[in-house]
Amino acid sequence: MTEAILLVGGKGTRLRPLTVHTPKPMVPAAGVPFLTHQLARARAAGVEHIVLATSYLAEVFEPYFGDGSALGLHIEYVTEEEPLGTGGAIRNVASRLNSGPDEPVLVFNGDILTGLDIRALVRTHETSGADVSLHLTQVSDPRAYGLVPTDGTGRVLAFLEKPQTPEEIVTDQINAGAYVFRRSVIDTIPAGRVVSVERETFPGLLAAGAHLQGMVDSTYWLDLGTPAAFVRGSADLVLGKAPSPAVPGRCGDRLVLPTARVARDAKLEGGTVVGEGAYVAEGARVFGSTILPGAVIEPGAVVTDSLIGTRARVGERAVLTGAVIGDGAVVGARNELREGVRVWCDARIPAGAVRFSSDQ
Repeated sequence: MTEAILLVGGKGTRLRPLTVHTPKPMVPAAGVPFLTHQLARARAAGVEHIVLATSYLAEVFEPYFGDGSALGLHIEYVTEEEPLGTGGAIRNVASRLNSGPDEPVLVFNGDILTGLDIRALVRTHETSGADVSLHLTQVSDPRAYGLVPTDGTGRVLAFLEKPQTPEEIVTDQINAGAYVFRRSVIDTIPAGRVVSVERETFPGLLAAGAHLQGMVDSTYWLDLGTPAAFVRGSADLVLGKAPSPAVPGRCGDRLVLPTARVARDAKLEGGTVVGEGAYVAEGARVFGSTILPGAVIEPGAVVTDSLIGTRARVGERAVLTGAVIGDGAVVGARNELREGVRVWCDARIPAGAVRFSSDQ
C-alpha cells in the first residue's frame, strides 16, 4: 500500500469558535496542526502518496504542507465546490489515485486521533481478500456511534446506526473511521452527489454481497469533534499516551515551543502546550491546556483543561476550567469561566464580569 485519501473537508461546527478562521485538521494539537500527526503516522506506515479531500477553508492546506516533501510524502489537493459527504469525497478524488483495480487504498477521517496499527489493517485486508476493511474499536457506551457486528472471522454482518435501547446494542464495536478499499470499489461510488460512506456505501456493498472485513484494534482512539476532546487529545500527545512521530519535542508534562515565554514561577502540567510567541506570566498555573500562538496568560491566572486561541488574553487571577477562548478574545481579570463555556473570537469580557463565587 502506497496511497491514501485523507478526508479533511468538514466544517468542524462542533469545535467553533476554534474553527471560525481555521479548518479543524489545521487547529494545533501538541504544537503542530493536527493533520501533521496523521500525515506523519501514515508515512511511518509506508504511505507515499496522499490525496487531501478538502472543502471548508480549503485554501489554507497547500500553503502549509506544499507538495508534502518535507514529510517524505507526495501530497495532492482536491477541493469540493459543494460538500459531498464522506463517500462523495472519496469518489471525488479517485482520478488522482495511481493504484491498480485490486490494490489497497487507505482512507481515513481528518478528526480521529488513534494509535491504530495501519500496517496490520492492510494485512487484514489482503489476507481476508476483502473488498473493504474497517478499523473497529470497542467503546463502553456505543449509543452515539454506528455499531458494526462481525462474525467469528471478523466479517462484517451489519451496520446499525446509533442504537438507543438495550435490545439494539448487540455489540460494543464501532466504526473507528479508517478503512482500506479495494481500488475498484471506489469507482462504484456515485459521482457528483452527496454520499455517506457510513449510511449508503457500506450498507449497499453489504446488501450486494461484497466482503467487508472488520479489524478490532482497541489501542488509543479519540474522536476530536468537541473542544473538550480536542484539548484532551493534544494533552495525550504531549504526555505520550497517544503516539505520533510529529510531536515537536520530548513527551512529558509540558511542551513549550521555541519562541514562547514562561515565567520562572509559572506552573505548567498535565500535557500543557504553550505555542509560538505565547506568554505565561508569573504565578500562573496551567494544567492540561493548549495555549495557541501569541496568546497571553496574565499573572496569577489558573487555566485547566482549556484551549486559549491565537492572540487571546486571559487576565490576572482569572480562573478558567474547560473553557474555549476564541482567537483574539480578551477575558478580563478575576473572571471565572466554567466547563463548556465558549468565548467567541475577538470578544471582550470586562474584569470581574463573570463569577461563580463571591467577589471577596
